[in-house]
Amino acid sequence: MAENTAAGIAATDERAMRRARRQALIDAGVNPYPITSEVTAHAAELEAQYADLADGADTEDVVSVAGRIRALRKQGKAAFIVLEDVSGSIQLFCRHDVLGDEAWGLLGKLDLGDILGATGAVMRTRRGQLSVSPTALTVLSKSLRPLPEKFHGLTDREVRYRQRYVDLIMNPEVRDVFRKRSRIVSLIRRFMEADGYMEVETPMMHAILGGANAKPFVTHFNALDRDFYLRIATELPLKRLIVGGLERVFEIGRNFRNEGMD
Repeated sequence: MAENTAAGIAATDERAMRRARRQALIDAGVNPYPITSEVTAHAAELEAQYADLADGADTEDVVSVAGRIRALRKQGKAAFIVLEDVSGSIQLFCRHDVLGDEAWGLLGKLDLGDILGATGAVMRTRRGQLSVSPTALTVLSKSLRPLPEKFHGLTDREVRYRQRYVDLIMNPEVRDVFRKRSRIVSLIRRFMEADGYMEVETPMMHAILGGANAKPFVTHFNALDRDFYLRIATELPLKRLIVGGLERVFEIGRNFRNEGMD
């Protein structure tokens, strides 16, 4: 109980500090939530394009990247920031003499979880890390809530299911599941269309149950003052379309069966 109380106090203090840093940005004339941003390259694209760049080499190729701050450490007049975008991670190698005083001062107002944009030249550090050496930094979204600790990760199943967005942030394998599902659905759709089938959408609410033996979800249609059922199967509406002359039809749809959960 005491541990939970201490954790709650720490989280509250952390949020207060983040709000203070957001206010510091506003006081400095920086919009912490701009409506536009420019991105010319993603992490995976840069890794592929500059795979042969030698350790310690610089380029004159200027790119604009953006992502969530997953790591940030300062070392004298240099700072290292790891940004994570939809494709992977890219390091920012920030140098005071390159950024200038104003942009360098911005680093003290950043937190893990912030969305940051950066524009600069592509390079590779002497230790072999592909990086961008930014000449400009832009706060794209100031995070007011801390991320779960990276070491422990997000392991609470209840939190993972109820706050799926946090699960997606912390667990790359979950994002991969979403991507794979999207590709699978797209492949099924292309396969069916290539075989002459037409995709259709059938009603989600039915006045009469049918198509399967299952317990339905019931909803009330206020305008008609009567109950309807969320569909438990697409079978009957699809057959009616065939009767109507549409020879080959398919639907990638959802059915609702009030029969427990997993």
